[in-house]
Amino acid sequence: MELSVNRLFSYLEQQLPAMKATLRELVECESPSDDPAAIARFVELFSAHVSAGGLTECRVTPGRNGFGPHLQCEFKLPAPKKRKAGQILGLGHSDTVWPMGTLARMPWREADGRLWGPGVLDMKAGLLFFVYAMRALRDLDIPVARKVMLQIVSDEEVGSHSSRALTEREALKSAAVLVLEPGTGLTGKLKTARKGVGGLTVKVAGKASHAGVDFAAGASAIDELAWQIEKIRTFTNLDRGITVNTGVISGGTRSNVVAAEAKAQVDFRIPRLRDWPVLERKFAALRARDKRCTVTLTGELNRPPMERTREIAALFRTAQQLAKACGVALEESATGGGSDGNFSAALGIPTLDGLGAVGEGAHAPHESILVDRMADRAAVLAGLVATI
Repeated sequence: MELSVNRLFSYLEQQLPAMKATLRELVECESPSDDPAAIARFVELFSAHVSAGGLTECRVTPGRNGFGPHLQCEFKLPAPKKRKAGQILGLGHSDTVWPMGTLARMPWREADGRLWGPGVLDMKAGLLFFVYAMRALRDLDIPVARKVMLQIVSDEEVGSHSSRALTEREALKSAAVLVLEPGTGLTGKLKTARKGVGGLTVKVAGKASHAGVDFAAGASAIDELAWQIEKIRTFTNLDRGITVNTGVISGGTRSNVVAAEAKAQVDFRIPRLRDWPVLERKFAALRARDKRCTVTLTGELNRPPMERTREIAALFRTAQQLAKACGVALEESATGGGSDGNFSAALGIPTLDGLGAVGEGAHAPHESILVDRMADRAAVLAGLVATI
């Protein structure tokens, strides 16, 4: 294993100039979640790069509900005479949180040992690493015992509602799923557990009245919502890792009107799937304090938790040994954020996350990746694909 990883690492170090040039093209092709045409341009650009030299066969699946297309790339790699059952699925997303025009204030640049730009960390570098990892396996004639597929969806940053079924269908065909999200922190820890993520909207209907002339006749939806928010605060249980956050509130029309309507948007995170029924019952038990008001809730658990299993731990240990051969001490982490890896892990498919770039500033103006961690990350991906 060590000899092949060293070969991979050396090959990928030599590819750094080409990797940086390609990554610049990907970053400068802006692709916000809410712009299907921009996503389509990115898919076309990425397909052209990944198909160069006959490396892949690509197919495009139209997005639903106004989202851009999803891309699937099947790699043509050296293979033994007898292949193993089950594919290896690389998971990524083309969409970013950055609106069109962000490059004007966050231009691509290389400085201070980093590459900077919108989407470079989350997660265009991870997509690039996977492609170069597969190119290394092909060019070095290293056999791969399983079919290898890379899936890139267009709506991960906004909940994966259009792509979830596609991801779950491909995951069920897979022996392992490798998620190309960035690693944790500036050491690039892999992610072996993620919290489940959900959201609810709490709506209150009250009764409007003139705040000065007929105050008592009104039933304030804002007052009722404030009481409900205080109740919801108690659902957080830090000892169990459960968090419930009211992030957005709105309501009322004017200060001299007793509010007839108000609503709040609530985010919740759970580390274990068994936490959800308990939390769901607490939300369902909310009742209006003022009987003249009504309280309604809509929403769901959008992403089930990615819970650390023996199989996930075994995948991490393999990655750790591969990284050691590149001179890197790799660690694992758990995070409160979700990814499409939550879907595959919840189906019982061994899933390893955080295999993308090492850097900082995802969703922030200082988004950047470390240049000197590009080759080893791609080498670990290649080693995993050759080993699984």
